[in-house]
Amino acid sequence: MKQSTFQAETYWQKSIAVLAMLPVVLIATASCASSPSDTPTDFEEKRPVIRVTPNDLRPSTTPVNNAVTLPPDSEWNWQLTGELKMTVNAEVWDVDLFDTPPEEIAQLQQDSRYVICYFSAGSVEDWRPDASDVDEAAIGLPLDGWEGERWLDVRTESVLELAKSRLQLAAQKGCDAVEPDNVDGYSNKTGFELSQSDQIQFNRDIASAAHQQGLAVGLKNTFDLVGTLVGEFDFAVTEQCHEYDECELTGAFTEYRKPVFNAEYPPDQATGITLQDEYCSEADRLGIHTLILPLDLDGSWRISCG
Repeated sequence: MKQSTFQAETYWQKSIAVLAMLPVVLIATASCASSPSDTPTDFEEKRPVIRVTPNDLRPSTTPVNNAVTLPPDSEWNWQLTGELKMTVNAEVWDVDLFDTPPEEIAQLQQDSRYVICYFSAGSVEDWRPDASDVDEAAIGLPLDGWEGERWLDVRTESVLELAKSRLQLAAQKGCDAVEPDNVDGYSNKTGFELSQSDQIQFNRDIASAAHQQGLAVGLKNTFDLVGTLVGEFDFAVTEQCHEYDECELTGAFTEYRKPVFNAEYPPDQATGITLQDEYCSEADRLGIHTLILPLDLDGSWRISCG
């Protein structure tokens, strides 16, 4: 549910910035007019623009065994809190793994709904029944704005085992697919020195374990790893890609007819209505599925671009 922020520049961005400065530095040195205080020391930090090339687009290398195929052009509904509004007309439902009884999942499926079950893979929430199953040394900094939730060290065995146990629970409850959240820790302040390679390995382990349970699996918010991981994930779930101008970064999924489900969070429903035409026009152009929702995802109101 959290909007990730890329915290550091890539090596090539810094190299280009330094090369661009060389003529200025050389001229200033030749004239003996420069001083240490004249040399810029701060660089603007921003998320890199990821260009997906044809070589990045490849079919899934970990097909889902015995899983229901996720419809690529389906209307979706996302509700993680409150009593489920079962009357919403959507083929795909994204619900909380722990708080949704198996009877409600079964009812949705009897009504020809495809059920995705949400859980956090890269953080621990202190109110979950299995929160104590992870080693304390693997628990890091709090997630900004989310009380009771802390980042996890995805390099540790106990964190992966916690995620695997949740995948097993999803299979036992009858979920068709899973949405593992917070799988972008390496680009956030977690309290750990996580590398991009650490994150890629963890995400791949999650996808493989989900498929072994017969579950489809979605890649959440990890825009800068889409080209690397599209072959191992079956769909994508994103947040605020219209607001932050990131929707086009999911193009590798739509290229292979893999659904992209996006949510936008205006401050209120009235604001959402004013943004509907703009967001829905872009969603239609890119072939993604956008909902405009309250941040609490409580089902109190819903604007769909379907």
